[in-house]
Amino acid sequence: MKILANDGISQNGISALEEAGFEVITTTVAQEQLVDYINENDIIGILVRSATQVRKDIIDNCPSLKLIGRGGVGMDNIDVAYAKEKGLHVINTPAASSESVAELVFAHLFGGVRFLYDANRNMPLEGDSNFKKLKKSYAKGVELRGKTLGVIGFGRIGQATAKIAIGIGMNVIFHDPFLDSATIKVPFFDGQSVSFDFDNRPKEEVLRDSNFITVHVPAQKEYVIGKREFDIMKDGVGIVNAARGGVIDEVALIEALESGKIAFAGLDTFESEPTPEIKILMHSKISLTPHIGAATAEAQDRIGLELANQIITLLK
Repeated sequence: MKILANDGISQNGISALEEAGFEVITTTVAQEQLVDYINENDIIGILVRSATQVRKDIIDNCPSLKLIGRGGVGMDNIDVAYAKEKGLHVINTPAASSESVAELVFAHLFGGVRFLYDANRNMPLEGDSNFKKLKKSYAKGVELRGKTLGVIGFGRIGQATAKIAIGIGMNVIFHDPFLDSATIKVPFFDGQSVSFDFDNRPKEEVLRDSNFITVHVPAQKEYVIGKREFDIMKDGVGIVNAARGGVIDEVALIEALESGKIAFAGLDTFESEPTPEIKILMHSKISLTPHIGAATAEAQDRIGLELANQIITLLK
């Protein structure tokens, strides 16, 4: 029984599958060659991340296929409903990467409030010639502690982000159309934990009252944050999108950055991914990462093992 991990899988996932009698193929097959490759090699399961698309053409033309797995949370690159209609198992790993994405959000936030996104560009160029000037330019940072973090979308990743915020002394408020309230349990290194209760708030209230905003929603047909939402926010807000490209209107974001309404943005996902707009890439107030939210060794180990366990349960 052959499993094609087209976008890769961790070694512990491979080992677990091989011990259960599966053959794991980690060759990266081009999108246009997938149907032929799956059929020629009698593949029963395909595992993908965000790079590979599993659409109707693959589902219809690969009779050997029994399972589609997504190493991560969002499954907008898979025709999930159609696959299930055709009798295929469709699995993902919604909990495995939450902490990794949350930590990246705070990497952007910490970098944003201390201008690291810009300092790391200019220090190599001018650090030896304009040190005092640069020091003055970046000497007006602020602390995250005591500020309010607004979380739009309070699922697993939103809640993992809230845990870090609580841990560093931030106030957390959230909006989620599918959740009335939530209890967050914050664990500490010595086994102790503290629980906090949160109530869902109207979106406009979260936008209005937050010093920093982070978005954690699945792919949307319409913008979650656009010009109207930017207008509601406080002046000087920092905003982070480590969810999906297209949930923030990037044209409106640029305008808000230029006007000073938004102090800085951190983007891990982009509207035109994998070819982000030059205006985004070159903007001096945007901290940039290339969609690496789940790309930590720990998250990939959890993802690989979780996929393997689900596959073994479903196909053995």
